[in-house]
Amino acid sequence: MHDSGYRSQGVAAAVALVNAATVPGADASDEALRALLRAHGFRWSELDEAGARRLRAWGRNLRPLFETGELREAVDLLNRLMLRTPMHPHLSAHDGEPLHLHFAPPSARLPDRFRATTLMRLAELLAEHGLTRTGVCAAGGCGRVYADTSRGGRRRFCSASCANRTNVAAFRSRRAGPGDI
Repeated sequence: MHDSGYRSQGVAAAVALVNAATVPGADASDEALRALLRAHGFRWSELDEAGARRLRAWGRNLRPLFETGELREAVDLLNRLMLRTPMHPHLSAHDGEPLHLHFAPPSARLPDRFRATTLMRLAELLAEHGLTRTGVCAAGGCGRVYADTSRGGRRRFCSASCANRTNVAAFRSRRAGPGDI
């Protein structure tokens, strides 16, 4: 997997996993997890049932990072997770890719590689921006998390759909006026 800073797919993969594993009604089936891994550039030959369980648990472990409003809490959480995650950063240039950094040992199984990559990329995001770039969607009833890797960093919603739905509802409410409700 080729990564470039916190804007890498590691952050997006963490967000996708947290949403799949923790949002009611989301698809966290083994096949959905395989699709998530493919979509975010993780190489794997087989995701077995035990590995899928470990990935779902990892998503549940990461969710508090997006929910907290306290930097100290987020730092403590990531530090605890780093202590429990086998990491051995090393440079790699495989399959014709340019030289890049891996965070898990070359022999690590997929869940450990995923944990190390997502953890380090989230730590980079937090170190650079604090909690200003992570959160839970501001749309009522949504519950999905987001990580804003854009230049402006003003995101409050998990998707354009949630932002649009919220903004249209606010517009209609303002337009209706106090006597029309």
